[in-house]
Amino acid sequence: MSHPTHTEEPMTHRQVLEALSGLLLALFVAMVSSTIVSTALPKIIGALNGTQTQYTWVVTATLLAATATTPIWGKLADLYSKKTLVQISILIYVVGSMLAGIAQSAGELIAARAFQGIGVGGLQALVQVVIAAMIPPRERGRYNGYLGGVMAVATVGGPLLGGVIVDTDWLGWRWCFFVGVPVAVLALIVLQRTLHLVTIRRDNVKIDYAGASLIAAGVSILLIWVSFVDGSFAWASWQTAAMVGAGVVLLAVAVWVESRAAEPVVPLAIVRQRTTALSILASLAVGMAMFGGAVFLGQYFQIGRGYTPTEAGLLTIPLMAGVLISSIVVGQLITRTGKIKPYIIAGTIVLVAGFGLLATIDHRTSLVYVSAGMLLVGVGVGMSMQNLVLAVQNTVQLKDIGAASATVAFFRSLGGTIGVSVLGAVLARRVTGNITDAVTAAGGQVPAGGQTSNLNLSALPEAFQHIVRAAYGDATGHIFLISAAIAVVGVVAAVFMKPATLRSTLDLSVKKDEEPVAAAR
Repeated sequence: MSHPTHTEEPMTHRQVLEALSGLLLALFVAMVSSTIVSTALPKIIGALNGTQTQYTWVVTATLLAATATTPIWGKLADLYSKKTLVQISILIYVVGSMLAGIAQSAGELIAARAFQGIGVGGLQALVQVVIAAMIPPRERGRYNGYLGGVMAVATVGGPLLGGVIVDTDWLGWRWCFFVGVPVAVLALIVLQRTLHLVTIRRDNVKIDYAGASLIAAGVSILLIWVSFVDGSFAWASWQTAAMVGAGVVLLAVAVWVESRAAEPVVPLAIVRQRTTALSILASLAVGMAMFGGAVFLGQYFQIGRGYTPTEAGLLTIPLMAGVLISSIVVGQLITRTGKIKPYIIAGTIVLVAGFGLLATIDHRTSLVYVSAGMLLVGVGVGMSMQNLVLAVQNTVQLKDIGAASATVAFFRSLGGTIGVSVLGAVLARRVTGNITDAVTAAGGQVPAGGQTSNLNLSALPEAFQHIVRAAYGDATGHIFLISAAIAVVGVVAAVFMKPATLRSTLDLSVKKDEEPVAAAR
């Protein structure tokens, strides 16, 4: 039984615009938390004497925590005050940022980033859920353009800001985590003053924590296996059998639990719908390709090409410019036409083309060529990522917006987590092989006691530094080739999506007892 709780007055158009500013600030800090470390990580992990595996897990830990908690946040948003949930997620982000800033080892940093990821997961899911509760799908296209613009500014400003911070002696890398705190607090204050949504609460509802825990555990075990297989143990080994077997069993049990839960975190009834299923598949592919590929660009420019963190941030601008321009332009076109499928198809095709170009780079490739590949990847992401969520929101009732939006965000984040982990493992193996081959060909030996994946280059002999740089530069193209292959799956899924015109109402069929929510525009 659903009934509106009249705790607040419906929002006016002006209030929606004011609240949107707070929501975009919250989204900004969530995005910056991931991008600000992209150019700073080589120095951060070097300062903490970390390895390539730990480099990958600083990113993966945040993505994994965000992935595991996204569906829970989405489900909570269907049951309780969306405003309160957004504020809680901001507070968790702030605490996680402070803990990351005072970390004394790579392990502590990974743990803090995991906690921070819980807040990031909430912001990623809830910002779109709140917007969906205020704005009809047809009008939401242009607002998705604003979302894309904020994503672009965060992803352009993040690497640049991170680079400047680690290159500034009196700041240091710890400010990469402290700097987002004031913005998050500002977002908290703005939302407290401007966001006034009517809450719909349902009686006798329980959150499916068991399902969420099983999914998180199953995915975590498989990702840990990916990180260590072929390094700490062989592919054909009892460790592989135990970890893969346990991961598969846990995920199978999770599906069983979800099919029987009264309020599953991943609603199978929604997932089975054609548009949702294909959007999820495309989001998995886009997430794996985009997150998995983009995370290692900063490392490519710094370690593979020898640029400073600030320079590396500047060199990634074409990627972010592509996201900014395409998301705003396509958002306006979608609002004007009401059509969404053609733009998603075009976006995924452009994404494949971009990764195809980047797949051919090495440590000597022209920066103009690399920039062209990044620009295409950015355009593809801007045209497809947010619009895959919009396609799903257009097919479900308002009461299910939270679960549906979070489900797509969950699988996109899951794809990103898998992408970063798998591609990071592939990169580490390939770098180690390249270094070993180069040293052997030169008639030398890898320095005793020095791991070839250690990112503290200043601790290595100068001649060996050149070998490591070439190894990273040449190995990066290989992971972009894998990204291109993954992105092809997104193209196939987009092609088979059902064409639909975006509806101009908030709900599929507005019920009498839900009118207060529908009025909150």
